[in-house]
Amino acid sequence: MPFATIAKTGIATDGARLPDYARARRSFSWANARTQLAGLPGGALNIAHEALDRHLTTDLADKLALRIIGRDDAVQDFTYRRLAQESSRFADLLVRLGVRRGERVFTLLGRQAPLYVTALGTLKAGAVFSPLFAAFGPEPVLARVGKGDGRVLVTTEALYERKVAPVRAQLPGLRHVLLDGGCGPRAPAGALDFEAELARSAPDFAIVPTRPDDMALLHFTSGTTGKPKGAVHVHEAVVAHHITGQYALDLHADDVFWCTADPGWVTGTSYGIIAPLTNGATLIVDAAEFDAERWLRILQDQKVSVWYTAPTAIRMLMKLGVEPRRHYDLSHLRFMSSVGEPLNPEAVVWSMEAFGRPFHDNWWQTETGGIMIANYLTMDIRPGSMGKPLPGVEAAIVRRTADGGIVEIAEAGAVGELALRPGWPSMFRAYLDEPERYAKCFAQGWYLTGDLASRDGDGYFWFVGRADDVIKSAGHLIGPFEVESALMEHPAVAEAAAIGMPDPVAGETVKAFIVLKAGRAPDDGLRKEILGHARRRLGPAVAPREIAFRDGLPRTRSGKIMRRLLKARELGLPEGDLSTLESDSR
Repeated sequence: MPFATIAKTGIATDGARLPDYARARRSFSWANARTQLAGLPGGALNIAHEALDRHLTTDLADKLALRIIGRDDAVQDFTYRRLAQESSRFADLLVRLGVRRGERVFTLLGRQAPLYVTALGTLKAGAVFSPLFAAFGPEPVLARVGKGDGRVLVTTEALYERKVAPVRAQLPGLRHVLLDGGCGPRAPAGALDFEAELARSAPDFAIVPTRPDDMALLHFTSGTTGKPKGAVHVHEAVVAHHITGQYALDLHADDVFWCTADPGWVTGTSYGIIAPLTNGATLIVDAAEFDAERWLRILQDQKVSVWYTAPTAIRMLMKLGVEPRRHYDLSHLRFMSSVGEPLNPEAVVWSMEAFGRPFHDNWWQTETGGIMIANYLTMDIRPGSMGKPLPGVEAAIVRRTADGGIVEIAEAGAVGELALRPGWPSMFRAYLDEPERYAKCFAQGWYLTGDLASRDGDGYFWFVGRADDVIKSAGHLIGPFEVESALMEHPAVAEAAAIGMPDPVAGETVKAFIVLKAGRAPDDGLRKEILGHARRRLGPAVAPREIAFRDGLPRTRSGKIMRRLLKARELGLPEGDLSTLESDSR
């Protein structure tokens, strides 16, 4: 049976940023949202000014802005004033190095202080910030820094030696390398000591008066088989970062906020740096990788009130059987949200049992730059649903016609492509140097997301799958997320992924890959039991025909299951771009 609606009744909503969704949609305008920000003289707008310097004349100046918890549990704190000064030093350094407005500055760093200083200082200088995952190998670094024509790279000596040195000769435009931790015997010729250069720079800096449409951020998103795409975002995006932080995450200035995403992907920048700082919150950063006990201890010890994390982490907590309410004091935690891929209904229900409150799923993409559809604090949750569009965002379900046109689908429950009406401030403005690829994303006044979804009679949107992930079997269009969610309802299943396998009669049949919970061993009896559960839950036309047990599933660094990689391996096809692959238990 489908999971019941989780009513907002009984969950504290006093002082909610979005108290009345319907009223907000009627009265909202992006122009009014813009008035919450200060701006700069002459109509200029700069993300870093809104995140930091405008707070220096308020009582937030000496408030804790950023706390970084090291792998060894050492804590490094930055007030808004200190972070503003350190980022100004970096902006001054860029000017001394001759970096011009619009040129690209890359980071190849873990979640450590120089990453955040670099991000905000780059924006102050009018340059463009582009973060890379520290786990990238030489080829992904080459592809991104080369395509982005990077002028400056901030990294460490060890990361440089392993990941940059092998391809440096192919990056003639890379003029400066700044090394966090200093320059040792393996440092490249001409490298600069990040800390030493920062100390030589001025702590006050006249922020470059960037225009709202000036390029600010460059985020790379992997193609299925080709080279990564560079999604261009502008300073005006801060308007969407700021207001969606309020509406979708219910951020207030007195919140302690933890976004577990690495800034190497868009969530870690939009909501792991910008949105909490523009809203005056305290941002928690953990330099270590996922560990269930550590994460729960951080939630407790740092008194986190708003938590934004990924479905993968939630499922790992479920898999380990953690019971947070029994062992940890999480009384400060009032709002939890999920991002990265759709959150299975079972996880939402589990969170009610484990935390006493639900995870609120939301939907967006690298290209949208900010949250577009969400489950809000003051709205009933339908587990498995993406929620409803943000005020100021118009979403529809559409069908592409044979002649290249677009037809809106009004029928409740009908599956089609999710489309958005352009005009929100954080919408990407280009794929870097690929105008034709960008143009193909739009038709008849809509941005076409490439995601299949449906909308119910009450306006809730439901994710079906990427258009190229959907399984077509005997006339049925089967969304892998539906199959995976049903499989996860079985008490032995921790994670699941579903793909389509060629079939001479049906066209395709469903094959599922299962990761079991701790203490459960794979055998034929359990396989038959799970198959039977799926047939009862989904019906024989949709349920998997075959199940394979795995120790883990291939996932991107943002937590998305790479179904196309599973399918490529099953069929012996090219695996394509693996640069964002994080885990891979074959």
